[in-house]
Amino acid sequence: MNSMRKYAKLCVIVLFVIAFAKAHSQGTDLFRAEYTYFPQRKSDNSFRRFRTFANVPLKVDEGTYIVPFIEYRNVQYLVRDDFMRTDFGTDRYESFEVSLGYTFPMKNNWRFGSRAGILVASNFDEGKAHSDDYFLSASVYFIKNEKNREDGGKPWQLVVGVQYNTTAGRPFPLPYINYYREINEDWSFTLGAPKMNLKYRFSDKNSVQLYARLDGFFANIQNDEPTTRGVAEDVSMTVAMFGPGYQYNFTKHISAYVYAGYTFINDIRLRDDNADDVVTLNDTNTFYSRIGLKFKI
Repeated sequence: MNSMRKYAKLCVIVLFVIAFAKAHSQGTDLFRAEYTYFPQRKSDNSFRRFRTFANVPLKVDEGTYIVPFIEYRNVQYLVRDDFMRTDFGTDRYESFEVSLGYTFPMKNNWRFGSRAGILVASNFDEGKAHSDDYFLSASVYFIKNEKNREDGGKPWQLVVGVQYNTTAGRPFPLPYINYYREINEDWSFTLGAPKMNLKYRFSDKNSVQLYARLDGFFANIQNDEPTTRGVAEDVSMTVAMFGPGYQYNFTKHISAYVYAGYTFINDIRLRDDNADDVVTLNDTNTFYSRIGLKFKI
């Protein structure tokens, strides 16, 4: 029975990972800064993360842009539980990503986009990056944009593609799909990734939503971390949650937002060089919160 439950849980994680995508160069956010916090229920552990990124679209032709992208993440995962005398002392990680995107219009309101870059993610125990700290980030996608329809139909947008990076806690290529549709002037919904939501707009300044989304990170542990269960060389987190969100628009381009929620997948593990589990740091579902500020076009 336990093996069946473990297999079922793994299938759910895989399905959400396959659905997950985060193509920065497809989005309209030029800048974002946010803080995430969720305590670990039935545990003394906790997770905190500060994240900021910037996209800089540079026009090279009509509708064609080169998009330099830079992102910084500071992750503090405080591990205070006693894992059968497993002493795990590393609890802070940083990641830096630099990439370059390219996008151009196609026929029938389709658009092509791509992005490639380098991600460095580690605890930086020695104060500098090692070869194991470097990861490739790359994506290719196609967008069908029908948000400005003139035939009276409901606005919609479809994004399909594939991406490779570590932000879902699973460093391998991930297909993705994202479908947005407006129901009327006040209601809209999104299906796919990185989140699904049902949104209601009270006014030009206030909107609320119900959402489900995937979050995560993956980082190298420099010098490895010996434990009583084995040597940990990487740390990974894959978390899926649902809950309400609120956004306030100061202007057409500047917004603040806050999300609360509860996880239904909370998979945080230490892994060895073969990606096999060494220690499950936490798998108990818990409260999740995120607050931020963004500037968009």
